Amino acid sequence: MSDQPGAGCLPMTRSAALTAFLAANPDAIVCELTSVRGSSPRAQGTFMLVGAKATFGTIGGGALEYMVIEHARRLIASGRAEDAMDVPLGPEIGQCCGGRVVVSLRYADAASRERLAARVAAEQAALPHVYVFGAGHVGRALAQMLALLPVRLQVIDTRRDELDLLPEGIAAHAVAMPEAVVRSAPQGSSYVILTHDHALDFLIAQEALGRTDAPYIGMVGSRTKRARFASWFKSEGGDDHALERLVLPIGRQGLGDKRPEVIAALAAAEIMVHIGQREAEIARARTPASLGVVIGR
Repeated sequence: MSDQPGAGCLPMTRSAALTAFLAANPDAIVCELTSVRGSSPRAQGTFMLVGAKATFGTIGGGALEYMVIEHARRLIASGRAEDAMDVPLGPEIGQCCGGRVVVSLRYADAASRERLAARVAAEQAALPHVYVFGAGHVGRALAQMLALLPVRLQVIDTRRDELDLLPEGIAAHAVAMPEAVVRSAPQGSSYVILTHDHALDFLIAQEALGRTDAPYIGMVGSRTKRARFASWFKSEGGDDHALERLVLPIGRQGLGDKRPEVIAALAAAEIMVHIGQREAEIARARTPASLGVVIGR
């Protein structure tokens, strides 16, 4: 986007990285956790790919992953296409998780490559959206952190010159009326508001608080700014219940640290916690009542 200071390149998307890996590693082995009992670094269904000299993804790292990589490379060297490993995650391999996993290893043929590509693309499409309004110092720092996390990031600003300072790979949009973006955002989107204009911040926050599906709505600022927004919001017909959903200031655990990078790091963690909590709530709501435990008659 720009050669100005602060611009750069971010890692490619997971789908693009998978495509690149498969192109460079024709003899890759798919290593998947097909059974997980007890405590494990990753969940059942997690996979990684192992090539002769490179890997894609992770099944948890540590001794388990090193063992699987070594075994996969032995399969490649010997020309074998399939195997399985039953591994206790205990002192025997230098781990203390206490669980046990079964790892399937199979050659990544054309069919499995297509399935993996479709799976990764579907996972990427299902990622939660996060809208960052404002590409100033905090906005840029936050965008660069969120770009590394499992979210679909959009940065919105009225100022094209500020957006041009973002690294390549971050979706950035110059918009005359940023508050209108909130109205058309997908269900379950989160909103982080840190523009250069308090009045614009207020308008965006008002729109966002009207979205009851938003896991996270945050605004950069101080307790004084929150008090002013609360007064204005109520004068516009807003209620206390909606106001409680606004995180202001963002990065509350910062204890007053005003460095943009610190605010951004704390806010990124805060956003992911809120998204995770909402996803857990949705998962619980979808659990059939028949799966519950019935005690007595």
